[in-house]
Amino acid sequence: MKTLILCLVLGLVAALQSQALPAPEENIDLTGMWYLKATASDKEIPGLDLRSMSVTPMTIKTLEGGNLQVNFTVLIEGRCKKINIVLEKTDVPKKYTAYGGTQEVYIVPSAVVDHFLFFWINNIQGEHYLIAKLVGRDRDLHQEALKDFQNAVKAGGLNTESILIPRQSETCPLGSD
Repeated sequence: MKTLILCLVLGLVAALQSQALPAPEENIDLTGMWYLKATASDKEIPGLDLRSMSVTPMTIKTLEGGNLQVNFTVLIEGRCKKINIVLEKTDVPKKYTAYGGTQEVYIVPSAVVDHFLFFWINNIQGEHYLIAKLVGRDRDLHQEALKDFQNAVKAGGLNTESILIPRQSETCPLGSD
């Protein structure tokens, strides 16, 4: 199963790179604030209802060696959860790992300036999940970026009907953790 998902993601990355885009730089600067604009998954994740999710902007910091530290807060079922992830750079361009290698992350530039596509291959409770995310530098959802994301989701073998647009929040509301 993991091999199938990896083949889908690598095929998707190749398809996106073959678009009429300038060759992406090897060391793209992802440092700064980013907004999660859309997400899609190949299956539901146990204990997580993405439809009711609210997210704060995420902050990405480049660490020594090219690793990335990603911080954000998610409001799920009325409770705030702070997420801190270190994405470890690999020898494969655009590929990172997280959580001791149990997750693989591919970061691909979108056809729209200041937007990126994150493809996560997750192993949660023995199940494999493919999650695609569209992130951008500003809060607004640009229709061109969403269209690019829909094409990438379709190319990756995911159903475009699984695309969810999370609610944006600058901070977690009072009364939550």
